[in-house]
Amino acid sequence: AGPRLAGSRIVTAHPADLSNVFSGDEGDRVLSEALFDALREATGDGVGITREAYSERESLALDLVEAKARELGLATERDAGANLVMTLEGAEPELPFLACGSHLDSVPQGGNFDGAAGVIAGLAIIARFKEEGFVPRRTIKVYALRGEESARFGKAYMGSSALFGKLTAADLAVRDHATGRNLAQCMADIGVDMARVEKGEPLLDPATVAAWIELHIEQGPVLVARDLPVGIVTGIRGNVRHRSVECIGEAGHSGAVPRWLRRDAVFATAELITHLDRHWRTLLERGRDVVVTAGVLGTDPQEHAIARIPGKVSFSFEVRSQNRETLEAFYDLFLSECGLVGEERGVAFSFDRRLESAPAVMDAGWIARLKAAARGLGLPDEEIPSGAGHDAAVFANAGIPSAMIFVRNEHGSHNPREAMAIDDFLAGIAVMRAAIREAVQ
Repeated sequence: AGPRLAGSRIVTAHPADLSNVFSGDEGDRVLSEALFDALREATGDGVGITREAYSERESLALDLVEAKARELGLATERDAGANLVMTLEGAEPELPFLACGSHLDSVPQGGNFDGAAGVIAGLAIIARFKEEGFVPRRTIKVYALRGEESARFGKAYMGSSALFGKLTAADLAVRDHATGRNLAQCMADIGVDMARVEKGEPLLDPATVAAWIELHIEQGPVLVARDLPVGIVTGIRGNVRHRSVECIGEAGHSGAVPRWLRRDAVFATAELITHLDRHWRTLLERGRDVVVTAGVLGTDPQEHAIARIPGKVSFSFEVRSQNRETLEAFYDLFLSECGLVGEERGVAFSFDRRLESAPAVMDAGWIARLKAAARGLGLPDEEIPSGAGHDAAVFANAGIPSAMIFVRNEHGSHNPREAMAIDDFLAGIAVMRAAIREAVQ
């Protein structure tokens, strides 16, 4: 098998060997490795990769990919959302076009393949079509989208949401904690048509898009555990979240206040999270799809001390599910538990703005097409749900038939240790290319 690409270096290959059933394309290999290397060198932060949404580094990543697309003879432009669009025109350009791609932003100190793999895959596909002289019946457009990650502003899918007029005034007012600038200002900085975005005007008419196809690394361990190079995604979990929930109690001396008179924010928060974990386990036992996380939690470092009963704790809350009813049911449980724990412990919980992303179901016809393409290449056609969110969810919920291919990736994601076997990636490109060719010829 070929080398495995890691966030900072090329290392030993994954032990799985696809050579008996599938041989990756050498042109795809050269193009992909060159672009991954260029992105890593340009946007590395010394630990991992940092390409924050609507930042100069995200713009630099788009510039690098655009330069390569032009070198390959493809038409490029920046749309009203400042996304990069690379185009292979079809024989009947009046038909709705087929769109593919992903995002180029990252979390701070993230990995090099989250998002970028999908952009590079789309570029490799249309570059090969152009090289072969293949003219698709309908136009194919590859998008390098802005602002998919929620790390900077707390909201995911900002770039794709803007395309369909789904950013609210409250979304645009959210500020980056590091700079104090809000989302609207940061979008304007890089050339987004804010007059249209602020009016909620769609920048892209869903009726003009025949389908959205996205390749992405899997951000969990399932494909690795099952020893599969690729998987076909069936659906994407939505989420409900708060960036910050505050538990307000009363500070006091750790030795002087007995338990029955304490209003301890840490113990109250710990009890709340323990109760939520019990509800989570019960729902899983009933066959519900749900995951719950409190990824940010802490007391104020300017006032906490070993001898001080903490008077305030801040934490984040997130619940994800493929089922909207499950999301709402668990959120109701969360609010109910906040009330019960608050009354029992003598504390109060306050919440910032509720954020949410809707679940999405992938298109059955495209799932079948991708599975058939995989089988035709001698590759497995395993179906897999997506626990992480992706731009494909926004396209699907805009009424556009959407589909996703996952590529095996070790060590999870949103960290510098992402590791993807280049042969696995080439397999994903091959499946996607075969399915797209069948759909547009």
